[in-house]
Amino acid sequence: MITNQILLSTIEGLKGISKTDFCVFDTEGKMLAGTFDDGRGLEGAVVAFGESPADSRVIQGRQFFKIFDEQQLEYVLVADGEGEDSYMVGRMAAFQISSLLVAYKERFDKDNFIKNLLLDNLLLVDIYNRAQKLHIDTEVRRVIFIIETSHEKDSVSLDNVRILLGGRAKDFVTAVDERNIIVVKELSERDGARELDRMAREMYALLKEDMPGESIHIAYGTVVNDIKEVSKSYKEAKLALDVGKIFFDEKDIVAYSTLGIGRLIYQLPLPLCKMFIKEIFEGKSPDEFDEETLTTINKFFENSLNVSETSRQLYIHRNTLVYRLDKLQKSTGLDLRVFEDAITFKIALMVVKYMNYMETLDY
Repeated sequence: MITNQILLSTIEGLKGISKTDFCVFDTEGKMLAGTFDDGRGLEGAVVAFGESPADSRVIQGRQFFKIFDEQQLEYVLVADGEGEDSYMVGRMAAFQISSLLVAYKERFDKDNFIKNLLLDNLLLVDIYNRAQKLHIDTEVRRVIFIIETSHEKDSVSLDNVRILLGGRAKDFVTAVDERNIIVVKELSERDGARELDRMAREMYALLKEDMPGESIHIAYGTVVNDIKEVSKSYKEAKLALDVGKIFFDEKDIVAYSTLGIGRLIYQLPLPLCKMFIKEIFEGKSPDEFDEETLTTINKFFENSLNVSETSRQLYIHRNTLVYRLDKLQKSTGLDLRVFEDAITFKIALMVVKYMNYMETLDY
């Protein structure tokens, strides 16, 4: 339950205070962490001590201590030295590791609860009962952030993220798959859209500084007020992450509330999308237009169908832009200067982008 790295950090810290060397073994005599080199010669003594009824004993000039987890032997701690001082230091070190076991077990229980909560694996009555037992508030404002990195995670990287994000006791950092880190963040009453965006940007900056070579994307859902709704915010954040890759691929941070029509298109079946494109463009596809035409279309949309501003930004004469739009109207039957036609064309471009993305996933 406790990683070997945590055990090593703990006994190194204890050594720094007490000037005493330590080794931690599992019940089969395997050394998990140690601050002195000859600990590997103690395997047989550790196994024999573990099978004995004694809780502590001096063996080969060292103090041996048993560390239990709910009356089950978990570790054997060995402290260098056989005097009274070594005994007292060893007892304190054993107590420290035993306390770590309790703390990590509680965190494991909370982590397991949060995972099942996110995945909708709990009945409503179980949510409130388990939350009460784990001392987790049920009626506070929360939001889900999903962090996607370009490498697979392990428990160490999750611990790093917890540390980077401040390690707040009421926030939870967990994972339900190999690609995404999930942050369940508790909010104050005054936290709104601006504060959520700031939090996401702070997370991104911290992670980017810690992992400069990684590709990092962050998505987040809407704020919920009850613990039973946390899974809703998680689903929204997950949808925002997926939709963002299609329609907002230039953004590193995407909020569910900003997805607009993209989240509707993402849920359309592909056969319906193909039928729509075929009916609108009579077998053609908007992504088959040449680069000049596509640039003109995108710039025209960026400027809210304003002919003068679009021609200025494209460094072309207004009549040249009008000519291009007339030419597009002849080939598609849609006049982008007409609002309804512009909407149809914009949706078609997004549908094609969605179809192309889904086809890449098939491969």
